[in-house]
Amino acid sequence: MKAVVAVKRVVDANVKVRVKPDNSGVDLTNVKMSINPFCEIAVEEAVRLKEKRNCFRNHCCCYRS
Repeated sequence: MKAVVAVKRVVDANVKVRVKPDNSGVDLTNVKMSINPFCEIAVEEAVRLKEKRNCFRNHCCCYRS
């Protein structure tokens, strides 16, 4: 079995989000990003499958929000 895990970067939960001055979105300059907590769970499960030998290849792909 092969496992593919999609991973999304999100703004860190401890960072105060700032809105752009023109109200067009979130200001992401100099903001700490982290992996979505649900994606972390999926990566851990893929590693567990590989360690149990039920999976012979893992792939993680990161996409931007």
